[in-house]
Amino acid sequence: MESSAISTVRPTVVAHRGASAHKAEHTLAAYALALAQGAGGVECDVRLTRDGHLVCVHDRTVNRTSSGRGVVSELTLDHMSALDFGNWHDEFPHADDLAHRPAKTPPGEPETGLLTLDALLGLVTETAPDTRLFIETKHPVRYGPLVEAKLIALLARHGLAKPAHPDESRVVLMSFSALAVRRIRRYSPTLPTVLLLDRITGRRDGSLPPGVTISGPGVHVLRADPDYVRRARLHGHDTYCWTVDDPADVALCRELGVRYLATNSPLTTLATLNG
Repeated sequence: MESSAISTVRPTVVAHRGASAHKAEHTLAAYALALAQGAGGVECDVRLTRDGHLVCVHDRTVNRTSSGRGVVSELTLDHMSALDFGNWHDEFPHADDLAHRPAKTPPGEPETGLLTLDALLGLVTETAPDTRLFIETKHPVRYGPLVEAKLIALLARHGLAKPAHPDESRVVLMSFSALAVRRIRRYSPTLPTVLLLDRITGRRDGSLPPGVTISGPGVHVLRADPDYVRRARLHGHDTYCWTVDDPADVALCRELGVRYLATNSPLTTLATLNG
């Protein structure tokens, strides 16, 4: 790292799959808790059901996170809506556990049931006007480009698909797939985009492919190459770092000038930043 000076930039804390350290990931309960804890952003993963609905599920299957089994792309919305997505998570008493119901719970969406992207957009836009939603599309998947097409169409119905300027956007779209990010850019030239990076195999100078606005390295990448944030900034790119829970990693991200910090426990991470 070329400079030892601590950055004056305070990272925006983004709740990774909601406050997923304390509530089952991708449930309304997890996102309600994240908003209550003061997260500046919330993150979700989206996949398409067999009948074309965008749902907030990280894995290819529902086996780990629900009471059912099966591949998301082979299941219908009705089938998945009958599953429980909360009981698998061992909740425990914790100072962070400040959950309370959102002001407007979307009808038919229990707090530990299947969460659709439509419902999450409603929660964030109606109850947290200053909070950004970071949406990751998963690839490779059966439906390929249809994921981004459906996503942009849904954002358009919420009036979020074409912000006047990237800085004014309520949503940020992300993927590990550079091709998916290019598709997003074709649909909307003003939506901010993140290319997620598990490692840096090319463009070590901090540049990004055309159409990508924000770099998205994992925290392990920055531990190995802390100067990367500075190099990305020289090319005009902010950094979104995932998934940052350890206090030492939180301090590192702040020192390096990371713009967005994805964490499973927003309140704990905020306390570390404030300490």
